[in-house]
Amino acid sequence: MSKKTIIFSIVLILIGVTIFESRILNEELVQAETVATISEAQTEVVAVTAAQDSVEVQEWVISVWDDMMQRISEEEGQDWVLMSAIAYNESRFKSNLVSKQGAIGLMQVMPIVGKQFNVAKENIADPETNIRLASKLLKQIDKTLKISPSASADDRMSIILACYNGGIGHVSDARRLAKSNGEDYNSWEVVARYLQQKADPAVYESELVRHGKFTGSRQTEAYVREVMKRYDVYQKMIDKQI
Repeated sequence: MSKKTIIFSIVLILIGVTIFESRILNEELVQAETVATISEAQTEVVAVTAAQDSVEVQEWVISVWDDMMQRISEEEGQDWVLMSAIAYNESRFKSNLVSKQGAIGLMQVMPIVGKQFNVAKENIADPETNIRLASKLLKQIDKTLKISPSASADDRMSIILACYNGGIGHVSDARRLAKSNGEDYNSWEVVARYLQQKADPAVYESELVRHGKFTGSRQTEAYVREVMKRYDVYQKMIDKQI
C-alpha cells in the first residue's frame, strides 16, 4: 500500500469519527432539551395542582373579605357577590389603594361620598367603612333612578353599575334622552347608546341634558361589562360549592 493511500485512509477514518461524535452530541442536546421541556411542563402542572389544592382548602370563596362582604351586604340589603365583583374591578381587593382621582379603598369610594354620609376622609379607607359606604351609595342610586320593576335584573344591575362608575347625573341624562325619543330608558343597551351620544355637542347642549358633556362612555361600558362578567363567574363558583 502506497503512502498516499495510507494517508487518505487515515483522513477518512478521522472524518468518520468526527461525524459520529457530532451525531452523538446532537442526540444528547436534543435529549437534554426534551428533558428540560418535560421538566418545565411538569413544574407548571405541579404549580397549577398545588394552587388548586390550596383553593380547595381555603374557607373563603372569593376573597379574604368574604365574611365582611356578606355581613355588611346583608345589613345594607345588597348582593355580596356583586359587591365582591365591584371590589375586584375597583381595587383587586386592595384595601389601601388610592387612585389618582382620589378614590379610596376596596370599593374606590370618593371623599365626596364619605362627606355625603358624614364619614371623614381619613376613615374611608377602613375596609368595613368602605364597603358600607359603597353599599349605601348603590342603594341610594337604585332609589333615585326609580327603575321600573318590569326591567330585567341584568338591566337594573348594569344601569346602577354605570352610575357607580360614570356618575348618576350622566346616566340620568341618557335615560331622559331615551325617554324623550320614545325608547326604553330602563334598558341598559338603550341607555349606553345615549351615553355615547353625550360626547356630541348637538346632544349635550340640549335642554334635556343637565350634566353636560360626557366622554367616558367607553370606559363605563367596559366597566359594566367586566363587573357583570365577574359577577357571573363568582356566582357559578358559589353555586358549585352549594
